[in-house]
Amino acid sequence: MGATGSGKTTVGRLLAQRLGVPFVEGDDYHDPENVARMQRGEPLDDAMRVPWLARLNAVLRASASREGVVLACSALRASYRDTLDAGVPGVRYVYLRADEALLRERLAHRHGHFAGAALVPSQLATLEPPRDAITVDARESPETIVDEVTRALLL
Repeated sequence: MGATGSGKTTVGRLLAQRLGVPFVEGDDYHDPENVARMQRGEPLDDAMRVPWLARLNAVLRASASREGVVLACSALRASYRDTLDAGVPGVRYVYLRADEALLRERLAHRHGHFAGAALVPSQLATLEPPRDAITVDARESPETIVDEVTRALLL
């Protein structure tokens, strides 16, 4: 979890590979209207996120009976995380902590994604850092982050 540009997809794919579980890109579950809003640089409000979070909760519920899953999702507010993990035992969050400068720098070099640098201020304003997540510095290399997360998950 983390703001746009924090590395959720990159780290999530590597972590899923390391753990031998499926990877799910949460952005793939946004409806077309919300994607269009974000492409225009318009942040989503809580009501716009509700159906998306419900779809992601269904993905987590389906994976709970199997080996697990790594889900890349912003999960910016505590209430969003409550919706995501409702009825799903054993969910762990990994928070990729990043400041505005890092996010803007990364997004300046990212192409082909609907969420751009215009969304960074609203994402950071919405962000409620989790208290109980595995928190890592997003400036570290993806491999270093996955090493840290893997160690923390095994404790």
